Amino acid sequence: MHPATPPTTDAPAGRNHRTALPRRRLLRGLLAVTVAAPLMFGAAACRDDDGGGAADPNAPVKLSIFWWGGDARAKLTEDALALYTKKHPNVTFEKTWQANQGYFDKLATLTAGGNPPDLFQIDDNYLAEYAARNTTLDLTSYQKSGKLDTSKFPESLWQYGVVDGKLAGLAAGENTQGLVYNKTLLTRNNLPEPTTGMSWEEHIAWAEQVTAKTKVPGTQDPSADYKAFWVWLRQQGKDLYKGSELGFTAEDVTRWLDLWKGARDRKATPTADVIHEGNSSDITKQLVVTGKSATSWVWANQMPDLKKNTKDELGVVAYPGDPSAQWARASMYWSVFKGSKNKDVAVDVINFLNNDQEAVKLLGTDRGLPSNQDLRRVVSDDTTDPAMKQSIAVEAELTQKFGKSPQVPIKGHSKVRSELIKAAENAQYGRATTAEAAAQFIEACKSAIA
Repeated sequence: MHPATPPTTDAPAGRNHRTALPRRRLLRGLLAVTVAAPLMFGAAACRDDDGGGAADPNAPVKLSIFWWGGDARAKLTEDALALYTKKHPNVTFEKTWQANQGYFDKLATLTAGGNPPDLFQIDDNYLAEYAARNTTLDLTSYQKSGKLDTSKFPESLWQYGVVDGKLAGLAAGENTQGLVYNKTLLTRNNLPEPTTGMSWEEHIAWAEQVTAKTKVPGTQDPSADYKAFWVWLRQQGKDLYKGSELGFTAEDVTRWLDLWKGARDRKATPTADVIHEGNSSDITKQLVVTGKSATSWVWANQMPDLKKNTKDELGVVAYPGDPSAQWARASMYWSVFKGSKNKDVAVDVINFLNNDQEAVKLLGTDRGLPSNQDLRRVVSDDTTDPAMKQSIAVEAELTQKFGKSPQVPIKGHSKVRSELIKAAENAQYGRATTAEAAAQFIEACKSAIA
């Protein structure tokens, strides 16, 4: 409270790896990729689409389900699935999970081999790509019938799962961008805290003041952070993507890089080497907890993980500028394989994980804040972690200010993200002017999304 390669998602994923895939099935998938890579996803698209579940509602059903995460997420998910089986004794699960490193490689392997799971976790790096390849079931009819209840979701949250007019995935939780700051450092030096709604220039001036007073750089330079760039673009009336094209120009990128060059020149940010450290996706290396900057630009639900790595008190606000440029972002999604023979049951499981009070309380905030806002309040009341309470509070505040969700990122998004880091660091280290770095970035992006 979330979003690099590797890993391919922003949400914390855990350390351990476990899988329940039968060896023969995995080898078959690997062989399919080796000999028929150009047909990636083709077998999946050809599999039977007609089975919507057994005619007998009490007939035995075994659903395969695949997600990424660590031990804690696995335990919570397995408990919630066990609860579903308790309430629907005819439904059991073939559960597979692993750390997020390599998760999407394995999902692609299974899909290419014609053996994707009935139900799988996915993020906004890949949702559009899987939807475009006709792999994900369109959930729209289930939503309209009420079988997939989104009536308690923020509208922009479920809309952030729509690809080409089809609901390709349902948010497993809500997240948004968060500017986390070292409250202890500011209090000790009688400095004001940043606030939601301050402009970008006000934020940089504030950071310059922090540097001068504390000798700790006031803010991490987020010019390499696609989350910050995206919010800034939306405040300029642009967007990261527009249809199948980029939603911005080289001139936009130059302005963005110039903004942060000016901040570096004013010593509002760290030096290039330290900024590079902060560009790591590892939450334990964020500058706000290593003491090398007074702020870090993260996902708001990462507050508890940040707090584990510092003794200082932390605060969190929205990114600078108009907060309506932020939106209710799906931390990750649940999607159903279009060719599943038990698609109705798979959709019901998604509905259960999002809307059953017992299940939602079991899952807690591991995948972000519960999508169902009524149940989010229940979970919030049960939360004892002060850092998570802060995350929930800022999300609740911003829910009233969120704007319309953007389109789901298009194919090549992961490459766009990595190329922004390269361009920003070229400018930070002086290897290129801001205009040169911007031009190089645009060309790389066009190749990535082609």
